[in-house]
Amino acid sequence: MKSIKHILVLASIIILAASCSDDDPIAVNEEEVITTLTVTLTPQDGGAAITLNSVDLDGDGPNAPVITVSNNLAINTTYTGVTKVLNETEDPAENVTVEVLEEGIDHQFFYTFSGNTVSTSYTDSDANGNPIGINFTLSTTDTGSENVTISLIHEPNKSGAGVVEGSITNADGESDVEVTFPLTIQ
Repeated sequence: MKSIKHILVLASIIILAASCSDDDPIAVNEEEVITTLTVTLTPQDGGAAITLNSVDLDGDGPNAPVITVSNNLAINTTYTGVTKVLNETEDPAENVTVEVLEEGIDHQFFYTFSGNTVSTSYTDSDANGNPIGINFTLSTTDTGSENVTISLIHEPNKSGAGVVEGSITNADGESDVEVTFPLTIQ
């Protein structure tokens, strides 16, 4: 009987010592769940807005995302761009853009084009003065067709070469969402 008491006391001491560790848990900033990405492009000289929209309600499931572009872009035009991301698996839908803005130092949108008739410039910044990319300008030059890939990177290396200028090459981090839209400029 004495042996059992000693074993129980010893086990209690070990459990107590393990639970009193000085190591504080590290807060984990998990990647966001994003089902919908919408970009609204409004011509700075007036006119109707153009919407790029991607909805993927089943994520990595069997259904492909539904991708739409509401209209063609005009040549030699500058647009004010706003990107919005949602989690529509929740009811009501969660506006993840708010979280991206609040955690701006841990996020950046990248706009990568397959050609050279369209370009973007960031117009917003995080607490360190680096871009987030929710707000931007998009400018067109000649007629043509090309794709734009929009990527939201979680915990990018914003000090990587070219990253704050919009190059995803050295961004590292994890992709929260990535969508390619076909564009026609005419």
